[in-house]
Amino acid sequence: MNKILIKGGMLHTMQEPLFCGDVLVDDGKIAAVGPSLEAKDAQIIDASGLHVLPGLIDAHSHIGLFDFNHDKSVDDANEMTDPVSAAMDARYGMNPKARELQVAYEHGITSMLFTPGSGDVFCGQPFVAKTYGDNIFDMTVKAPAAVKIALGGNPKNTFGALKRMPMTRMGVAHVLWDTFRRAKTYLENQEQNIPQDYDPQLEAILPALRGEVPCKIHCTQYDMLTAIEVAKAFGVRFSLEHAWGASDYLEELVDSGCDICYGPIATYRAPGERRRVDVEAVKLLDERGVNVALVTDSPILSEESLYHHMGEAVREGADPERVLRMVTINPALQLGLEQRLGSLAPGRDADIILVKGFLGLDTDAKVQLTMVDGRIVYQL
Repeated sequence: MNKILIKGGMLHTMQEPLFCGDVLVDDGKIAAVGPSLEAKDAQIIDASGLHVLPGLIDAHSHIGLFDFNHDKSVDDANEMTDPVSAAMDARYGMNPKARELQVAYEHGITSMLFTPGSGDVFCGQPFVAKTYGDNIFDMTVKAPAAVKIALGGNPKNTFGALKRMPMTRMGVAHVLWDTFRRAKTYLENQEQNIPQDYDPQLEAILPALRGEVPCKIHCTQYDMLTAIEVAKAFGVRFSLEHAWGASDYLEELVDSGCDICYGPIATYRAPGERRRVDVEAVKLLDERGVNVALVTDSPILSEESLYHHMGEAVREGADPERVLRMVTINPALQLGLEQRLGSLAPGRDADIILVKGFLGLDTDAKVQLTMVDGRIVYQL
C-alpha cells in the first residue's frame, strides 16, 4: 500500500489542541503526525484550509440489520422469541451491501457499533466494524463488542402482545435480575470446575461479568435507576443508550460511572420514552466528566443526521471541540478501541477525513475525502 502524506491541514488529533500540520499514512496505519513532515515517494494530499479529523464513530446503529428500502421492511435485528436472546450474534443478520453504509462513509463515519434491536431484554451481541467493505467478517474490528440489553417499552410491547413475561417494567426488571444471577452462578461454576450444562445465552453474558465488554442498555427516564442498580450489583461496565431524560438523574449517572450514548437528538417528542428529549443533558453530563457519545440510531434516522446532533449539542452550549470528541475518541474509549480508533496518532488505523468547515459549528461543513485503513474510499 502506497504512503500518503496529508499536508497543511488543521489537525484535530483528539490528543492535543488544534494545530496546523501533517499526517503520514503507511500500510493502512498512521505513521506520524506533526508539523512539516516529509516522506519519500508518498502521495501528497493538500489539506490547506481543511479540517483533518479521525474518522467519525457512530456507537449505536442498526444499518444492514433493519432494511427500510423495500415495500416490506426487513427486521433482522430482533429475535423476539424469548426475552433472553443474549447469544444472538448481530454479524449474522448484517447485510454489508446496505446502501446506508456508503452514505455513512461519504459523510465521514468510518466505524460503527452495529447492535441488535431492543425487542428483548437481553437482545444479543453487538459488534464494531468499518463502514467500507464487502465481507462483514473482514470489516469487523471487534466482536462481541458488548452485551445489548433493553429496558422499558420495547420489551414490554413485544411480550405484552404475547401475554407472557415481561409485560410490565416489573417483569423486565425481574428478567434482568434473574438472568444476571443465573449467569453469575454459571461463571462461578466454570471457575470452580463444577459440572453444568452448556447454556449459550449465559455464555454470551460472561464477557460482561468478566469486565471484557460493556453492557449497552437501551434506557430512558426513570428506567435509568433500574439500570444503575443492577449494573452496580453485578459489577458490570455499562452505557445507557438513547438516555432521554438524563438531566433528571445527573448526579446518579455521574456517581454510577456509566457512559452515555445520547440520541438520536433529532427525534420528535412523543408520549412515553421520547417524551423528554433533553439535548441540554449532553453538555451537563460532559461537564461532569461523563463520557458522552452522540448516536444516530440509523437507519431509524439517516447517517448524516449525526451532523445535526452535533449542531444541536453546540446550540445547547456544548463546546464544539468537546462535541467532536463525542463522535471520535469518546465512543472509541467506551468500546475499548482507543488504541485503534478515534484519534490521529502513530499506530492508529488510518481512518481519516478531510472536512471543509467545522463539523457541528458550520452548517455548510462537508466532507471532502474519507480514508479507511489508509485507502481513499470517497473524494468529492
